[in-house]
Amino acid sequence: MAPLSWCGFPGWRWRSPVSVTLPSLELSSAIKNPSLLKLLQLESCRICIRGRMSEQNSPVQADSLPRQDIKTSPSHTANPVLLVTQTDSRDKWSKKMDFLLSVIGFAVDLGNVWRFPYICYQNGGGAFLIPYTLMAIFGGVPLFYMELALGQFHRTGAISIWKRICPIFKGVGFAICIIALYVSFYYNTIIAWALYYFYSSFTGTLPWTSCDNPWNTPNCTNYFGKSNVTWTAFSKSPAEEFYTRKVLEIQKSSGLYDVGGIRWQLLLCLFLIFTIVYFSLWKGVKTSGKVVWVTATLPYIVLLILLVRGATLPGAWRGIVFYLRPNWEKLMSTVWVDAAAQIFFSLGPGFGVLLALASYNHFNNNCYRDAIVTSAVNCLTSFLSGFVIFTVLGYMAEMRDVEVEDVAKDKGPSLLFITYPEAIANMVGSTFFAIIFFLMMITLGLDSTFGGLEAVITAVMDEYPHILAKRRELFVLGLITICFLACLCLSCQGGAYVVKLLEEFGAGCSILAVVLLEAIAVSWFYGIQRFCNDVKAMLGFTPGIFWKVCWVAISPAFLAVSIFPPLMLFDYHYPEWSISVGYLIGASSFICIPFYMVYKLVWTPGSLKQRLAVCIRPEKAIRDQQADSVCMSSVP
Repeated sequence: MAPLSWCGFPGWRWRSPVSVTLPSLELSSAIKNPSLLKLLQLESCRICIRGRMSEQNSPVQADSLPRQDIKTSPSHTANPVLLVTQTDSRDKWSKKMDFLLSVIGFAVDLGNVWRFPYICYQNGGGAFLIPYTLMAIFGGVPLFYMELALGQFHRTGAISIWKRICPIFKGVGFAICIIALYVSFYYNTIIAWALYYFYSSFTGTLPWTSCDNPWNTPNCTNYFGKSNVTWTAFSKSPAEEFYTRKVLEIQKSSGLYDVGGIRWQLLLCLFLIFTIVYFSLWKGVKTSGKVVWVTATLPYIVLLILLVRGATLPGAWRGIVFYLRPNWEKLMSTVWVDAAAQIFFSLGPGFGVLLALASYNHFNNNCYRDAIVTSAVNCLTSFLSGFVIFTVLGYMAEMRDVEVEDVAKDKGPSLLFITYPEAIANMVGSTFFAIIFFLMMITLGLDSTFGGLEAVITAVMDEYPHILAKRRELFVLGLITICFLACLCLSCQGGAYVVKLLEEFGAGCSILAVVLLEAIAVSWFYGIQRFCNDVKAMLGFTPGIFWKVCWVAISPAFLAVSIFPPLMLFDYHYPEWSISVGYLIGASSFICIPFYMVYKLVWTPGSLKQRLAVCIRPEKAIRDQQADSVCMSSVP
């Protein structure tokens, strides 16, 4: 075998770790062919230049070499034809739209429908759009772009990627996986609630329309279609009692001290949800990339239908005015903190999903354009959802003869399971609108849970390929089973209290701290110039000064200011000990970071200074990877 270790111009030497070999006879045949030899020299130089760039500025990645094909002209068919190709065992997206829809589906979730409208009107209506836009430009989008670029360049999951960036921060990858599991626990439970509503909607009269049901109490007050009805502080709508007393049966639980028994109806819904998730993920991006064509596009069709219907309701204009009316005094309050938290949790950097999804891209995919497009779609979807929600809230205020502010006091899942269903129940064609609304909620939720669990699957399989490479189906089945069993307590009569606890602490401050460390590790330890050179190797251009400043300083500062409100659900104030439990839940993921740092330092040989130098320097692990390889073969 004759190694091809030369470059066709004087003064160049190719010292690539990628072995490129030819049978000696084929190489000699190529040398006898002048035109073929020239082509081979040009292609060798292109690979040489890229190899030198990678070697100088970043860990050398074999799969960073673009696919190249060298063929002879038809006039030389008598000689063997040399092909320079890439062999890559890693899955790829079948189509570019599969990737885009997967990213959009993950980023656009239930939070876009309920949290953005609530945060917007609470913080000054139209005035909130100013800090929201600024936080998106200087904080959210740069982090979004960074994760897509990291995943696409290094082509690996959230755990093993750190040995190519800064090995001592590998605990960040384990923390991301634990957080993703916590999110999966409570998020799929909420989707199960939506599935229960979806099933209950297939009836002539929606069950939350009247107060004549076995689960209703004397406080149930139905004001639609009736006159002289007084709404008091103790009044409960039929939709609220259906949610709390029929779906959750929360009246049978005294709180976190006694969560009650398991609701078998919710458990069955949860089983169906996890079954859908399994068969969407078991084969990798080849299957999930097809499913998102439905789950990522259907919500937009439903949103437009609900927007048109809401705009025709009496009093809809009151809700829109309340939604967009600017209150400039709010700009001097905590609105900037709320805007930072909202844009971060909306776009979702730090959950490992963007790393995982981008790792299945082709090396030269334009991830910069993808980041801009998907971020814009996400923000516009949030804005559109505000109109969908507040046209209905204005209608309800008109019917109750109260201010919109009094109707819009509910937030979180309550807005989706109480306020909006109540309005739907009193529309013409209520059954149709209820079915499509809850179908939209299910698809929005499934998209996000696909992304979250794919992040865990990709991270663990890339970290332990020798064990799991041929056993993806079994591994995914085991992961889904663990998630289902962990959700049993969330399916209890007091499960909503546990859901709220996990929502606030499972992915609250801990995920912000994780992303802060990620931004610092990439910008300060790996090096912003090295990262920009990686981007240039993929896209052909270097990120501008704006992106560099954001990655080094502005985005980390933006993460450091986000805070969270105290816990409360259905007028139930969480006991002090539950807050301590919440902090333990948050710490259980974050603790992986210092533990791994200590482990890495202890097991690395040398003095402390030498250990630190090794632990913060990217490993050139190309020999240990089953990565792309450049190979040449002859075609007769």
